[in-house]
Amino acid sequence: MEPDLFSAAAEDRREKDPASSPLAVRMRPRTLDEVVGQQHLLKPGSPLRRLVGDGAGGPAGASSVILWGPPGIGKTTLAYVVSQATQKRFVELSAITAGVKEVRAVIEGAKRAAGGYGKDTVLFLDEIHRFSKAQQDSLLPAVENRWVTLIAATTENPYFSIISPLLSRSLLLTLEPLTDEDLSALMRRALEEERGLAGAVTLAADAEAHLLRIAGGDARRALTALEAGAGSAIAKGESEISLRTVEEAVDRAAVKYDRDGDQHYDVASALIKSIRGSDVDAALHYLARMIEAGEDPRFIARRLMISASEDIGLADPTALPLAVAAAQAVAMIGFPEAALTLSHATIALALAPKSNTATTAIGAALADVRAGMAGPVPAHLRDGHYKGAAKLGHAVGYVYPHDVPGAIAAQQYAPDAVHGKRYYEPTRYGAEARYADVVEKVRERLRGA
Repeated sequence: MEPDLFSAAAEDRREKDPASSPLAVRMRPRTLDEVVGQQHLLKPGSPLRRLVGDGAGGPAGASSVILWGPPGIGKTTLAYVVSQATQKRFVELSAITAGVKEVRAVIEGAKRAAGGYGKDTVLFLDEIHRFSKAQQDSLLPAVENRWVTLIAATTENPYFSIISPLLSRSLLLTLEPLTDEDLSALMRRALEEERGLAGAVTLAADAEAHLLRIAGGDARRALTALEAGAGSAIAKGESEISLRTVEEAVDRAAVKYDRDGDQHYDVASALIKSIRGSDVDAALHYLARMIEAGEDPRFIARRLMISASEDIGLADPTALPLAVAAAQAVAMIGFPEAALTLSHATIALALAPKSNTATTAIGAALADVRAGMAGPVPAHLRDGHYKGAAKLGHAVGYVYPHDVPGAIAAQQYAPDAVHGKRYYEPTRYGAEARYADVVEKVRERLRGA
């Protein structure tokens, strides 16, 4: 919302004492030319350039934009730069604290500003994915009629978290993760510039490499860790931030994983695909990320049970019982001990021989059924236990397999529409090699050969 007495006082304090703000806030770019990374969004004539006045207006005025990307790569920074550079009225809201009432107030203010002063309004809405469908609906008339130019930021996949009408009325701009070169340039700037650390300390090369590792492409995390390391070095009377000082000041890297967002599904998918690919080390890495992020162990165990049938199947018939046992165990013991059970199961599944024939077999059978290839059950297989069934021909001619040598009777089991179809095509991997030999002999016996 518009600044009130208290927020204005806070701004005044930050201006008089910049060091009271975090380093990441102090080092925010003041112009688009100072922005590190995201150069694909900052070319001449780009939507962001036009928002700050670089380019034609009128009928080809700036469009509303949705900025999508993981935390710490510049979404809020870009909005801040626009707020500093644009000649338009700039209003900021956060979907964490704002609702429809606040949105409507901004829209009404935008109408008054446009009518009374001829001044357009830019609305920056952070964390837009936290808005409900109804709350997002309240933005539609303002965006469609350009009462406001919307800059919305989200860390969630907008195709899942933002309503289609709002997406269709906005340009979706995808931000790319910052490179190590981007972060190095940013940290050097923070070390040297007056608004940053003003040359109070230098940064050792191995300490910089460690900061880049723990930042994981997140500028805010990099600057926060740098500030912690600088504070520790200064407190010890040292002029250089050493690797040891960084390790003391920053205990561990934050896990780049969101249990409620895209990465929840991305990391889970990577775990299963690593198991499918028999890369036990990659599988353990993704398992560790899920555990460290506090993922529900039952969710992980369910994914492992699916993998046991989907990707291993009869190549190792013990895989499914092992995964089921793991699921039962984690449900009983929970974390932290459940991590051991999940590791046990993940290693076993990753190293097991692989076969997806259970998946392809049921997939082919389902496809035929959905295509209408069902047909009546052969008469000799129908239920013959009720009075009058024999008059209908039900169960007449059925051969009881246990009455013949080998317990396999040469008779038709499938409906005519799919008689002779082969859905199960076994591999010769692991234990399934035995099934491959057996199934051919069984099929021959069924045909009477």
